[in-house]
Amino acid sequence: MTYGFQFRPYRRRFLRSLTTNHGKWDIREGIILCLTDESGKVSWGEIAPISWFGSETLEQALDFCRQLPEKITNEIIFSIPDELPACQFGFESACGSEFFSMPYALCPMPHAQSFSALLPAGEAALNQWETLWKQGYRTFKWKIGVDAIADELEIFELLIHTLPASTKLRLDANGGLSYEEANLWLWTCDNLKANPELAVEIEFIEQPLPVEQFQQMLELSKSYETAIALDESVATLGQLAACYQQGWRGIFVIKPGIAGSPSRLRKFCQQHQIDTVFSSVFETAIARQAALQLAAELSRNNRAIGFGIDHFFEQEETWFQSLWNDL
Repeated sequence: MTYGFQFRPYRRRFLRSLTTNHGKWDIREGIILCLTDESGKVSWGEIAPISWFGSETLEQALDFCRQLPEKITNEIIFSIPDELPACQFGFESACGSEFFSMPYALCPMPHAQSFSALLPAGEAALNQWETLWKQGYRTFKWKIGVDAIADELEIFELLIHTLPASTKLRLDANGGLSYEEANLWLWTCDNLKANPELAVEIEFIEQPLPVEQFQQMLELSKSYETAIALDESVATLGQLAACYQQGWRGIFVIKPGIAGSPSRLRKFCQQHQIDTVFSSVFETAIARQAALQLAAELSRNNRAIGFGIDHFFEQEETWFQSLWNDL
C-alpha cells in the first residue's frame, strides 16, 4: 500500500500546569500525521513523544518526518527503528486505523467510570476530586514525590478520609522516592488497608523508585501487600520485555503512545497475559482512539484505564478544525 503523506506539528497549552517529580509541564507538543491511500481515503495518526519519559525527542520525530518522501509505503512504516517508539506508534496506528472524514469524528468515549482521573499534585487534589466524581470518575490517581514527604502524607490522610466509599486511589511517584520513602509509603498504605473502617481502596503505588532501581522495586513488591506498578521502567516495548524477563509479574502501566509498535505490543501482551493498566501521554483524540482500541483488546483484571485527563485541556473540536484547515 502507498500513501500520500503530510504532517503538522502542534502545540497545546495545558489549562493548568501538570506537576510531577519530573517538573512542571505547560505545553504538550506533538505531530499530527495525515495519510491518503490510493483511493483517496484519509486516515490520521499522531506522534506524541515524551523524551524525559523514555521516548525520542520531538525534534528527532520531526527530523524523521521531514526526511520522508511525499509518498510512503507500509514497508517504510514497519521499518521505523525502535529508537523512535512514538513514531512507530503514530505511523502504524494511522495505516492500521479505520478511515475518518474528519480528525475529531471519532467513536464515543467509554464511560468515565472505566477511566482513572488524574488529580493535581498537593493540596489541590482535595478541592478537585469532587468535580471529577460528579462527572462519573470512581478511580483517581494522585501524584506524590513532588513535595516534602511529611506534607504529602498529611494530605494523603485527609484525602483518603474525604473520598467517598468505593473510590479507588492510585499513588504515582514518577520514580521520585528514595528507598526509605518508598518503604514508608508502602508501610503506611499497608496499615491503612488493614483498617476495616477505611472504605477507600488504595489500588497501587506507581513507579516508586527510579528506573535504575528495578531490583529494589522487585524486592519491595514482595515485601508489602500494597501493589507496585511499573511505569517509567516499562515506557517502551523493549523495556517492558526486559522487566518481564527479569521477573516482574506485578502491574505494568503501558502508555501506547510511546511504547512503540502497536502490533508487537499486542503480540507481547497476548503471549504473556500480563497485568496491564493502559495510560495516556496527554495525546489528542487521534492517538487516544488508537490507544483505547489497544486497551479494550488487552486490558485484564478490570482495572480502570488512565485516560481521565480531558480536564487538563480545552475542548478539542475547535482546535482540530483549525488544524484541518491548515492541512
